[in-house]
Amino acid sequence: MKPIRVLIADDHDLFRAGLRALLAEMTGMEVVAQAGDGQQAMRLIREKHPDVVLMDLMMPGLNGLEATARIVKEFENVRVVVLSMNASEEFVLPAVRAGASGYLLKNVTPAELEQAIRAAAKGDTYLSPAISRHVLTDYRRRAAGESDSPERLTPRQREVLQLVAEGNSTKEIAKRLGVSVKTVETYRSQLGEILDIHDIAGLTRYAIRKGIISADS
Repeated sequence: MKPIRVLIADDHDLFRAGLRALLAEMTGMEVVAQAGDGQQAMRLIREKHPDVVLMDLMMPGLNGLEATARIVKEFENVRVVVLSMNASEEFVLPAVRAGASGYLLKNVTPAELEQAIRAAAKGDTYLSPAISRHVLTDYRRRAAGESDSPERLTPRQREVLQLVAEGNSTKEIAKRLGVSVKTVETYRSQLGEILDIHDIAGLTRYAIRKGIISADS
């Protein structure tokens, strides 16, 4: 049988190296590429054609949640398994809604990691037992009425929010996204109206609270 082709997307070099070494010991697994952020992951998927992407959520530039949504939309045969330190409902359900085929905590056993990858490669869904059912149920109930949920934002608005919160200027964001400064200003204005937050510090706090960026970004 052909090996399962795996791409690792995580912004920590040491974690990627350890994960690659671990997968190398598993029968029928082949790590074909490693990415340090979501944008790089997208490029490498086009080049390397992996079967499964192991995706960290907290990455600079394009975070794992947005990258997952894009991968699922653009690459029909690629499955995403999230590897995260966070088991809270504010991280789990958005990842599942974005199309992730699995969600694991980073302290899982090698056997569980292998099981999740093989399940995803077959088109199945795998959630770590540590991600309890009541967490998912509670989040569904709260998300339906949560007025400041990031899910109210479009993918582009969330991307602009992340870049703003990471300290990029309007000109830098425009260059990075390939749009005009005026377009970025429009997105900034939309964020202010939707979230009722009109300053960079407030947007940054919101992005940290909602898991769009990490506190040390």
